[in-house]
Amino acid sequence: MSTLALVRRSGPRTARTTRPWLYLICAGFAVLVVLVALLASWIAPADPNSSDLSAALTGPSAGHLLGADGSGRDTLSRLIIGARTALLGPAFVVLFSTLLGVAVGVAAGWRGGWLDSVLSRGSELLLAFPGLLLAILFVALYGQGLVAPVIALSLAYTPYVSRLARSLTLSEKQRPYLAAYRVQGFSNRAICLRHLIPNIGPVVLAQSTVNFGYALIDLAALSYLGLGVPPLTPDWGAMVNEGQSALLQGQPLSAIVPCLAIVLTVVAFNVVGEHWADRVAKREA
Repeated sequence: MSTLALVRRSGPRTARTTRPWLYLICAGFAVLVVLVALLASWIAPADPNSSDLSAALTGPSAGHLLGADGSGRDTLSRLIIGARTALLGPAFVVLFSTLLGVAVGVAAGWRGGWLDSVLSRGSELLLAFPGLLLAILFVALYGQGLVAPVIALSLAYTPYVSRLARSLTLSEKQRPYLAAYRVQGFSNRAICLRHLIPNIGPVVLAQSTVNFGYALIDLAALSYLGLGVPPLTPDWGAMVNEGQSALLQGQPLSAIVPCLAIVLTVVAFNVVGEHWADRVAKREA
């Protein structure tokens, strides 16, 4: 069975054929967003929380290239600084869910039996809870901030990775090279850590890249609802919420700009992830 088929069986996030030029554009945009987030403190033209009420809801000008929001804060500066929280949260979600999902999926697929049944039922139980609902519950229990939503979404995204890792493990376990390692006396732990996981890693990485975009949307939605980052912290989702009043007053940039940033970033990471999945599938076909 091809790797692409396994990705399609693992859940609703699928890999599709992408055009090379589209991949290059999206990969370049994704790299640009990451660089902006890393260099935000140096390239932001102004303090993102500095208010100038005389410039409130003004359009683009020499002092405010993307205008100012209702509190007179520079939209461009808040967009640049907000890239850090917008990317940091999804990065932690993907990191934790991938590590936990690979561990659960490999253990279930390799051991089989009662362990596979218990872990598979546990994954199905987590799939029954929408990620946003679980994140809202964690925020209600542990308070506002980035930690609670990241933990909740990491748990919600783990089943998608574990199901993929389990399917890949079941397929790889039948390969002759793993049987050869067992005959040579290698332990199960050594085989999994040194050979099995590195071989399924590219497919899991492709799926995790797609998951990054979904996590970004979920965390932006929480910030939009006021359940994400603390107040006054620049964040794209919070900027959309703050810019709603500006829409009614004919100055939509403070709301539209972060919306475009979210959409374009999600599309870029999804296209990159799908392209990587396509390349892995063609290599193993």
